[in-house]
Amino acid sequence: MKQSIAFFDFDGTVTTKDSLLEFIKYSKGSSAFYFGFILHAPILVAYKLNIISNHRAKEIMLKYFFGKMSIEEFNEYCVAFTKEVMPSLIRPKALKEINKLKDAGAEVVIVSASPEYWLNYWCTSLNLDCIATKLITRDNRLTGKIDGRNCYGKEKVKRINEKYDLDTFSSVYCYGDTPGDKYMLSLGDFRFYKPFR
Repeated sequence: MKQSIAFFDFDGTVTTKDSLLEFIKYSKGSSAFYFGFILHAPILVAYKLNIISNHRAKEIMLKYFFGKMSIEEFNEYCVAFTKEVMPSLIRPKALKEINKLKDAGAEVVIVSASPEYWLNYWCTSLNLDCIATKLITRDNRLTGKIDGRNCYGKEKVKRINEKYDLDTFSSVYCYGDTPGDKYMLSLGDFRFYKPFR
């Protein structure tokens, strides 16, 4: 039997704000950010009314803000964002819990609907594993399309089970903060909903 494993939702659970929205503001500037969201207000309303999926709404916004951006430029923004902005977004209680679990020998995994790029940099700095939304690139440029499914809701459970055999761990801890996390929380022997607020 392996050690314990802990799965943390990222945006809103570990952070105080949505990291994707903050990344868009950082890389594009506040004016372009707000203009883009005003321009796409009908899409956001359609998503809120469940007329279009979370997956589709995210692709539309990703294509608008980052479509055709080179991977090199995007990664440069991700590295800078991780260093300059991310520390101010992290909930101290969440970081304390992550470190406590690591010190106890648990494997800690961030599971997020946000794109994996800046999350990978942050997770690597803390020696954490990462499961997140993957993006399609073509000719070393972003397309705005998601590779597979948006890592949200039931997809989180699917991705976790593809990577880990939970029966081999002594205990499973799960942390989340939205109704979309209830599927992941159901995997846990120990479940924590909005634990760091």
